[in-house]
Amino acid sequence: MTIEHAIITWVHLVTASIWLGGSVFIGLVIAPTLKETFSFQERLKIMIKIGKQFNKLALPSLIILIITGVYKAYSFLTQPDILFTTNYGYFLLIKIILVIVLILSFVIHVKIINQDLIISKQNEKQFQKLRSKIIFLGKLTLFISLIIFLMASLLDEGI
Repeated sequence: MTIEHAIITWVHLVTASIWLGGSVFIGLVIAPTLKETFSFQERLKIMIKIGKQFNKLALPSLIILIITGVYKAYSFLTQPDILFTTNYGYFLLIKIILVIVLILSFVIHVKIINQDLIISKQNEKQFQKLRSKIIFLGKLTLFISLIIFLMASLLDEGI
């Protein structure tokens, strides 16, 4: 392994830590703490602010993860026969599909959060529906991220 590969792996791991660590912290620490302390409306406003602030780190991290991931997988991506005939190739393919699903869920999540409808006046039913979508997409994004980490661990072990 060259120093270049080691640095690419390090950058990949650091940005993955930012992405997943921040997501876990928001979902498992901040959200429950706010639930115990603030009203629903206050909580929503705080979570939207936190989410928007986190996205300033999360989005660049996700972009860097994709770039470094493609770099690390380049030799497999240029040889489709290996991609479809080895365990490593299968796991890599699953990881690629999960990353695409992750990107889609993240984009939809951010789009909903950025809508002014969330904070604006609307009926309770519409508001609850949007809130449910935001929570579902946040959980989905976190779950997919955890599975991608598992796939990365399997790939690192050469499975």
